[in-house]
Amino acid sequence: MGCVSTITWTDFPKQSEYVNRRVCVCFHYDTSRTMMGTIVRDDREEPCETIIVLDDGRILRGTECQYSIYRGEN
Repeated sequence: MGCVSTITWTDFPKQSEYVNRRVCVCFHYDTSRTMMGTIVRDDREEPCETIIVLDDGRILRGTECQYSIYRGEN
């Protein structure tokens, strides 16, 4: 637990343009198995957290996986 100056009852860290964007997620750099998810938080100031909700409902921090912005099928 801790205190972060950018999070209060009325304030929250500035968010990036990637919030609500779809991402392709893998684990341990294994790109042969990927899952889709959505970025629901992407701080641009302290505490600099990225949170992803996978399509199966699991919730991940950006540091627990590798991900890339989904650009659709080519």
